[in-house]
Amino acid sequence: MVPLLAGYIAYSIADRPGLAPGMIGGLLASTLGAGFIGGIVAGFLAGYSAKAIARWVRLPASVEALKPILIIPLLGSLFTGLVMIYVVGKPVAGVLAGLTVFLDTMGTSNAVLLGLLLGGMMCVDLGGPINKAAYAFSVGLLASQSYAPMAATMAGGMVPPIGMAIATLLARRKFAQSEREAGKAAGVLGMCFISEGAIPFAAKDPLRVIPASVAGGALTGALSMAFGCKLMAPHGGLFVLLIPNAINHALLYLLAIVAGSLLTGVIYALIKQPEPQALDVQGEGEAA
Repeated sequence: MVPLLAGYIAYSIADRPGLAPGMIGGLLASTLGAGFIGGIVAGFLAGYSAKAIARWVRLPASVEALKPILIIPLLGSLFTGLVMIYVVGKPVAGVLAGLTVFLDTMGTSNAVLLGLLLGGMMCVDLGGPINKAAYAFSVGLLASQSYAPMAATMAGGMVPPIGMAIATLLARRKFAQSEREAGKAAGVLGMCFISEGAIPFAAKDPLRVIPASVAGGALTGALSMAFGCKLMAPHGGLFVLLIPNAINHALLYLLAIVAGSLLTGVIYALIKQPEPQALDVQGEGEAA
């Protein structure tokens, strides 16, 4: 996991020439005990070093074609490897070890606060940078055998779309027909852990949808950590419940998701302003 993480961070910065240096840096991070934090550092080191070499190293025209397939990967790997071994590796390994010990020994109150934070972050921007930061943090910890944050993060990320689906059922008259249909799709996407399913609702009514989603996601994340749920899969939504040993305390995990989704759905159903279309249809029905 760590070499792939580092490799594709570098790839996103420097395209294909950064892939090999990034993966080598990630492998060194894993070997040195620096884990996913070291892998992230290695990915940035490899990506920006490869980009700098591509920009600043000038070669004769006869060997210029070798630059992206040999020169950049070779020099980028050399630079990244030396920095990881002699500068970054040991300090980052110490940081990761401290983080792992903290996560493994934290009390229930600290665990609940962490779950509340991760669950809330997953619902702030629905697939944006804050959501991805919480997700990357939790996925990275899988490599250190810390599985509880992943459970809280994935559960929290399912809440906004499922909550919107529940709201369209509870306050049906407040939603236009197109929104009710979108609610059905959002429910399916939510069960698959695709937080973006709530984006149509958040884009139209962000000041109500986002606070309602954060409240439900935070509750779900906190409950997941309080129940001691641990998830070994980085994705899959409710379908991970079908995988043997992927999640412990499956019923309690499902209860946490249901509780947060209901909270989001009820809050949004209460504070949602009726759509003009929905009011018109309702008025026509009453007149008839």
